[in-house]
Amino acid sequence: MKSKWFKNTSYSIPTKNHVWFWLGYFAFNVIRWGSYFDDYWYSLKSNLVEFPLHIILVYFNIYFLLPKYILRKKYKTYIVIFILSLFVIYILRTELNYFLVTKNIWPEAETVQEAFTFNHIVAVILGEVYVVALATAIKLIFDWTYERRRVENLEQIQLRTELNFLKSQIQPHFFFNTLNNLYALTLVKSDAAPSVVLKLSDIMQYVLYDVKEPKIRLFTAINYIQNYLDLERLRYGDNIQSTTDIIGNIEDIEVPPLLFLPFIENCFKHGTKDNSTIEVFISFENIEDKWLIFKVENTFNELALLKETNKKHGIGIKNVKRRLELLFKNNFEFHNTIKEQKYCIQLKIPIE
Repeated sequence: MKSKWFKNTSYSIPTKNHVWFWLGYFAFNVIRWGSYFDDYWYSLKSNLVEFPLHIILVYFNIYFLLPKYILRKKYKTYIVIFILSLFVIYILRTELNYFLVTKNIWPEAETVQEAFTFNHIVAVILGEVYVVALATAIKLIFDWTYERRRVENLEQIQLRTELNFLKSQIQPHFFFNTLNNLYALTLVKSDAAPSVVLKLSDIMQYVLYDVKEPKIRLFTAINYIQNYLDLERLRYGDNIQSTTDIIGNIEDIEVPPLLFLPFIENCFKHGTKDNSTIEVFISFENIEDKWLIFKVENTFNELALLKETNKKHGIGIKNVKRRLELLFKNNFEFHNTIKEQKYCIQLKIPIE
């Protein structure tokens, strides 16, 4: 049974990659030192002795010392144990080389050197530190890459979750009121009933299905907004006055789904008041095929706006900003202001 201390909680590199790394490093070292000494047989024997010790020290450092001490900020303990480990490896390596490979324990030195001298200890330990540092750096690079991908995946999951959350915020009472109005139209056999059914169907398709797509055409999103406005007119009649301006070419622009509709819904959350007129102005502007500017202005009910601001649940400006951050990082501009008794939203996003 594997000890819990050796359990790696980060990215797990496949075993075959470990094998290929050590085989490649071993072959490189044999050729390098064989060429240096002009004695490939000696290089092969010495590396066969030393590499198992390299491997033991490397994995001891990566899978035991780092998780147990470095990640727990026990730096002094780590340094002490690592230094002791280096001296143990030094003794084993020196003795094994002496008895199995050569009596000259340091053939690369210019003069004959004895074991356990300061120079020999420093040379061997620096060699071990080099191997440990190289292998640990490679492992940390893999871990960093894995962690970056994991964070990106979590952001995508969070984005999808928030999209679903925003989808759920299209108020159920909107659908119920529309259905009630539709029921009233069918009772009097109004010619408007089929049109209402189609528009409601389009809105429900958008909210339930199209939201799963990463991007939709801007023209399609605007069409859904118009259907939404038409259905709200069914509720409020002539009390709704809306204008939609499109400036520039929007034919090929794609945008994330449900990006604009929550702002339109807020117009009616904040603007509704008994027998009052709701004025809504919507604008989409293409700036040099680089930026899309979305504006919406509506007359508002101050009390309704205050209640919405104080809510602990709901879409809210903070939630919308968070979604924009996930979608566009810092590459967007968002402003909401109140001027001349109108609530104004301006959103500037890049055109992809």
